[in-house]
Amino acid sequence: MVGETIRRDLADLESRGLIRRVHGGAIPLERVSFEPPIEARHDLMRPEKERIALAALAELPGEGSAFIEAGSTTSFLAGVLPADCSLTIVTNGGDIAGSLARRPNLTVLAVGGRVRPRSLACVDDWALDTLSKLQVTVAFLGTNGLSVENGLTTPDPAEAAVKRAMLSIAQHTVLLADHSKIGAVSLLRYGELDQIDTLITDSGLPQSQERDLQGAGIRVIRA
Repeated sequence: MVGETIRRDLADLESRGLIRRVHGGAIPLERVSFEPPIEARHDLMRPEKERIALAALAELPGEGSAFIEAGSTTSFLAGVLPADCSLTIVTNGGDIAGSLARRPNLTVLAVGGRVRPRSLACVDDWALDTLSKLQVTVAFLGTNGLSVENGLTTPDPAEAAVKRAMLSIAQHTVLLADHSKIGAVSLLRYGELDQIDTLITDSGLPQSQERDLQGAGIRVIRA
């Protein structure tokens, strides 16, 4: 009984993004030195990501263009775009471009570059060159970490450079991040809070963190 209770508790903590289970136990997520592949992250906190994606639909422009960044949470947004959506969608996510390419009402533009296996994100000079020429109506971005003290953070230098460029391409910038990302800090700082207009997260976000983010000028939506 005790073993079953421990396993159940560990599963709950992992589903909340607080730990990563390893052989023989578990370690706090902030001590994990590797970036899990996107396939492993896709179903982590899936219900929260699905609610975030549905809430993000209200931020779609009526016309024009939207950028959807590569990532597990942002991919859920791509999956729930309405059938009558007729925007130009730009993405640096190979899986996102592939999933939307056959939608007759969409114009899909893929940002080129080296594809990182762990995130399926296009990075390096080709991606940066394309992003430098873009201006979209709304950008939907993800992050590995967001905190009032440390801004926006991510573990990989190539992704940090691309994410830094993404923060300047939109009239309105929307961050999609479940509550486990709030307060988390990764290796590289790539952006500041004042570069985010709206954060869409889930109901697990503590009210104290919501107040801090709102105090920093971010509009917070809890899905």
